[in-house]
Amino acid sequence: MNDARALCKEGFQHFANDRSDEAVACYRRAIEASPELAIAWNGLSMAYRQKGDLDAAIAAARKLVELEPDDALSHTNLSILYQSKGMIPEAEEEKALAMQCQMKSQAREGS
Repeated sequence: MNDARALCKEGFQHFANDRSDEAVACYRRAIEASPELAIAWNGLSMAYRQKGDLDAAIAAARKLVELEPDDALSHTNLSILYQSKGMIPEAEEEKALAMQCQMKSQAREGS
C-alpha cells in the first residue's frame, strides 16, 4: 500500500507539471499494486482527462465511483467528464447522485 501511495504522489507531480503520460504510468502502477486505492483511480482519471482521452478518463472515474459510491466529489468528477463528452443525461444523473451524497453527508454531520 505504501508503494502505491508513493506512486500516486509521483503521479501527481507529473500531472501537476503537464506530464500526463508519465502520470498515467505512475497511476497504473499504483493500481497494479493496490487495485482498491481510490486516490489512484481519481488520479488516473484526471491524467487521462489532461491527455484528452475522455473515454479512458470516464472508465477510471466509473471505477472510482464504484469504490466510493457515497463520495460526492467522485460523482461530480464523473458528471463533468460526461458533460465534456456530450453525455448530458448521464451527466445530470451523476450530478443528482453527487447532490444526494452531499445531503446525506451533511445530515450525518448535523446529527
